[in-house]
Amino acid sequence: MKRKLEPQLDMPAPKSLYDVLAKIDKPKDMALFLRDVLTLEEIEEASRRFLIASKLKEGKGVRETAKEFGVSTTTVSRINYWLHHGTGGYDLALKKLNNK
Repeated sequence: MKRKLEPQLDMPAPKSLYDVLAKIDKPKDMALFLRDVLTLEEIEEASRRFLIASKLKEGKGVRETAKEFGVSTTTVSRINYWLHHGTGGYDLALKKLNNK
């Protein structure tokens, strides 16, 4: 069963962020926005999580993926947990990426 969003993520401030992210349709524009809102480290970490989720979805193992990305198996296991027991966001994003 997929999780629901936490109540604090259903408030006006997060909703305004979701709205603007949904409206930015060019990768370059998204990069500019994210760079102003997030630190380089936050962008790199979110990007790495998405790439790890992609590898796990392809069937790669936790240890193999951890080694490939130079992260701990604990990190990969946490991403794997959210991939399978989260809200479905990873699946949604991966499907959108693969449909291009």
